[in-house]
Amino acid sequence: MASTSSSSNAFGARATLQSAAGSVAYYRLGALAGHGATPLDQLPFTVRILAENALRNADLEPGLVHPAEVRALAGWRPGPTQPGEPEELPFMPARVILQDFTGVPAVVDLAAMRDAVKQMGGDPNGVNPLVPADLVIDHSVQVDMFGSTLAFGANVKREYERNGERYALLRWAQAAFKDFSVVPPGTGIVHQVNLEYLGKVVQTRNGVAFPDTLVGTDSHTTMINGLGILGWGVGGIEAEAVMLGQPLYLLKPEVIGVKLMGAMPEGATATDLVLAVTQMLRAHGVVGRFVEFAGTGLSSLSLPDRATISNMSPEFGATATLFPVDDETLRYLRLTGRPAELVDLVERYTKEQGLFRTDDTPVPQFDELLELDLGTIEPSLAGPRRPQDRVALGQVKQNFHAAFPQTQPDGTQQPSDGRVLVNVEGEEVPVGNGSVAIAAITSCTNTSNPSVMLAAGLLAKHAVERGLRVNPAVKTSLAPGSRAVTDYLRAAGLLPFLEALHFHVVGYGCTTCIGNSGPLPEPVAEAVTENNFAVVAVLSGNRNFEGRIHPQVRASYLASPPLVVAYALAGSVDVDLTNEPIGRDPNDQPVYLKDIWPTPQEVAEALSSVVKPEVFTGEYGHVFDGDEHWQALPLPTAGTGLFEWDPSSTYVRKPTFFEGLAPEPQPLSDITGARVLVSVSDSITTDHISPAGSIPTQSPAGKYLIEHDVSPRDFNSYGARRGNHEVMVRGTFANIRLRNLLVPGKEGYYTAYLPTGEEMTIYDASVRYQQEGTPLLVIAGKEYGSGSSRDWAAKGPLLLGIKATLAESYERIHRSNLVGMGILPLQFKPGESRESLGLTGRETFDIVGVAGELKPRQELTVRVHREDGTTSELSAIARLDSPIDINYYRNGGILQTVLRRLARA
Repeated sequence: MASTSSSSNAFGARATLQSAAGSVAYYRLGALAGHGATPLDQLPFTVRILAENALRNADLEPGLVHPAEVRALAGWRPGPTQPGEPEELPFMPARVILQDFTGVPAVVDLAAMRDAVKQMGGDPNGVNPLVPADLVIDHSVQVDMFGSTLAFGANVKREYERNGERYALLRWAQAAFKDFSVVPPGTGIVHQVNLEYLGKVVQTRNGVAFPDTLVGTDSHTTMINGLGILGWGVGGIEAEAVMLGQPLYLLKPEVIGVKLMGAMPEGATATDLVLAVTQMLRAHGVVGRFVEFAGTGLSSLSLPDRATISNMSPEFGATATLFPVDDETLRYLRLTGRPAELVDLVERYTKEQGLFRTDDTPVPQFDELLELDLGTIEPSLAGPRRPQDRVALGQVKQNFHAAFPQTQPDGTQQPSDGRVLVNVEGEEVPVGNGSVAIAAITSCTNTSNPSVMLAAGLLAKHAVERGLRVNPAVKTSLAPGSRAVTDYLRAAGLLPFLEALHFHVVGYGCTTCIGNSGPLPEPVAEAVTENNFAVVAVLSGNRNFEGRIHPQVRASYLASPPLVVAYALAGSVDVDLTNEPIGRDPNDQPVYLKDIWPTPQEVAEALSSVVKPEVFTGEYGHVFDGDEHWQALPLPTAGTGLFEWDPSSTYVRKPTFFEGLAPEPQPLSDITGARVLVSVSDSITTDHISPAGSIPTQSPAGKYLIEHDVSPRDFNSYGARRGNHEVMVRGTFANIRLRNLLVPGKEGYYTAYLPTGEEMTIYDASVRYQQEGTPLLVIAGKEYGSGSSRDWAAKGPLLLGIKATLAESYERIHRSNLVGMGILPLQFKPGESRESLGLTGRETFDIVGVAGELKPRQELTVRVHREDGTTSELSAIARLDSPIDINYYRNGGILQTVLRRLARA
């Protein structure tokens, strides 16, 4: 039982709770009942967690969270924000999780902040994450070698060769920063490590217990929602701000409920359920909303099944997809070896706070409530280009031909059967339209789920026993999300059967799902190119967008791990696996998928016999140690807590964001004599702005690398070079499909240097402008900065010299990121646009009213000096939406704001 504390907190909510771990303080949600709160059992669990967050921090961080914001969340009701309610609500996550692509620039910024604090006379060792952060290195392993017991070692070795400089920085950070941990390469995928080890459900800090919440720099951070932990993906700037103690600001949460009924039929897997949910929610429309599951059907879903659904939140567009804590949550915590004291605290705390679900729990009020009968789930795939395009197993053949009609025999100029023979490993094998070129068991989406992983192993066992084999033209791979997977597959005696079909472990990290699939076997690659074949990837991942998996693979299907093995055996999607043989045994007898598909009893027996707590405690007992490659990395430090920057590095360079930073910001001034660097139309995404993908040789970034003696074969990718601002600024606005209206009829990284009109690269023009002291602008249409919340979509423009943007509307997170980097986002007044005001982008602009006392959403005057010598004025809304936005802008950005505070302290 809880007892009320004598603390003088605003809502009288502080209390104490007894558990096996001892006495802890906590903030009672029940105390809000006398403050106009909605009855607790009517609130979605998502809102309950956010309300507790505000309640607790109103006491602990009164300058950042205010009582009115607590009351707004406690009184949540379906529908839009009511007059008088706060438009934005603070959220202070308990922790931050990073992967290496996005984590490297965060560490680079923190290291540079230490240098700046020292220059300002402060203690550089005082620069540490104020909110605990975990970084898991998982995005850099590539499938260079496969189908061999040597594959794992060879791929790890090549990974370190490519990324040694980045990893040395991260090893330094592991030792240098407090409350910052690094999980070395070859350990697992960030989201699976989070689910199996890092997630605690209930945190305790400074004697106070509270719900475990987080944000992460990967959109699939939502996987942790399956464990009852609220968290989602954000951009790097927002993640850094949270690490440094700043709240996130949210609009009033809109929560869509999904009520589950019944149970899944025999033969259906968690993957099949996920694909059905993805299709349903994408069709309904949940973009930017929270999704929460409810109903008695939840009790039939294992926690890995729930996590598999939550993982796919970005694919159906939700911010997060929460499964409330219940008995299954407690069972999973015990199964994965969490301490008994933690499990006891989780149970006592969540029950005391009304955060524990049972089958008798009333379905909360939601903005909308959908229903799903689990009995309707059937074996499925999704593809060939989008994760929401679910295809029943029996329809895959027709689906492929409908998507690629030229692959029909009567619609192609190739041989009548659409195939050619290629020599792979001394064997002549057919390759053609519909051939499976890649079969990959990969991605935390499914490798976190023992039932489907063991099903894949059992199917492989049955196939080997029937004498089936995989066509050597298929690039097979097994990339578990944690080493625990290998342990239980080996303990079940199933790993040798997967290896017999060439599904050898190639690495522990994100591989095929993020495009790190490596090259196809050379004879296959040549046949595909020469014949323009539409070949296929089948993978147990979460994304299959066109061109993502491999540039030579035109069709990609998401599938459960056992179906990945099945299609590797079939060698083609041009087959109906519900009716046609998957292959023939050595006696030339047909073998059907139903003949080798494991029964539910087989899977259940394997689960109970090999998936045990010691599997997880054994692997995670040394999770931060790393292998001999990690231990051999240099520690670039002079013993002062400062990072030793290598001026010759092309991966890690000291950024210029904090150069010359004064202890106090200079007064704001108007922006005068500005020129337009980029003028674009509607729906410009962060993919258009932020550097991503491969680095072309003739691009400004490619030329920079060549000038620094990097050969094109060693360019790596923009993602791997995010720690080098020199590469990233040259890749900003460098998307090959960008259409800059200043250079009509041209695509890519070009602009017009004004006033001469000379065409040149955007980067070269920005250098010339900055040398002349000319401030720069971007003019855009509607939904500027939509898509993924990439930090370099704001960092890059700042380094190009862009001081302001003028758009018809903004994607919410991108607007926040612009402010976070000290760029002023201006918005045309309703009904006005570049076209209606006759702006060509060749004018000179003055932005008047910046100096002085700015107020949220203040209207500023934009004075336009046209080419014909005339001058006009327009009013624009400064999208500094809150006092904290104005404070960030006045300081030059979030990081500068925090840096000055740390220096003063």
